[in-house]
Amino acid sequence: MPPRLAFDHIAVSAASLEAGVAHVRACLGVEVPPGGAHPKMGTHNHLMRLGENEFLEIIAVDPAAAAPKHPRWFALDRNRTAPPRLATWVLRTNDIDAALAAAQPSLGPATELTRGNLHWRISVPDDGAMPFEGAHPTFLEWPPGPLPGAAMPDLGCRLVGISVHHPNAGEIAERLAPFFADDRVTFVPDDEIRLTAEFETPNGPRRLS
Repeated sequence: MPPRLAFDHIAVSAASLEAGVAHVRACLGVEVPPGGAHPKMGTHNHLMRLGENEFLEIIAVDPAAAAPKHPRWFALDRNRTAPPRLATWVLRTNDIDAALAAAQPSLGPATELTRGNLHWRISVPDDGAMPFEGAHPTFLEWPPGPLPGAAMPDLGCRLVGISVHHPNAGEIAERLAPFFADDRVTFVPDDEIRLTAEFETPNGPRRLS
């Protein structure tokens, strides 16, 4: 029996952090503060809390970092000029090896990542792509102890729901059903592949895609 999975965070990818922050500002009306850098991937991010242990991440290639010898995560190498978008969602587990062994199709190996003093393991395909173009969640395992989302800046935004649009949305839902359940996540069969998230914010209900 694979371990249970829980919602952890959503990720907005962008050609630059400035573009990503501006996109979230336009959608949600908040200014997401800086997070840190990921030396292994040559990326950096901005972060904000969405709830007790959930958060939103804006991620982009770090122009000040050396280019890695492997593809960057979140398909960032493929989308260097793409407009900012809600790229994928991430589920956490206390046993990523068991979760990945149960996952179909393969989500890639569990890769050790760091940001400052924080370290974790996350599924990253060898080609840096995202399963089902981001419609299938990435898996992540934090180290024991408090979850990092709880310590991030809280700008008063809360995730209400996320819609996963994909031609094979039903298949994705079926694959996740044995070990993940969250009423906020809706799977929508659609020829267009996209994610849409609904929020309560200090500026009222807002949408991010």
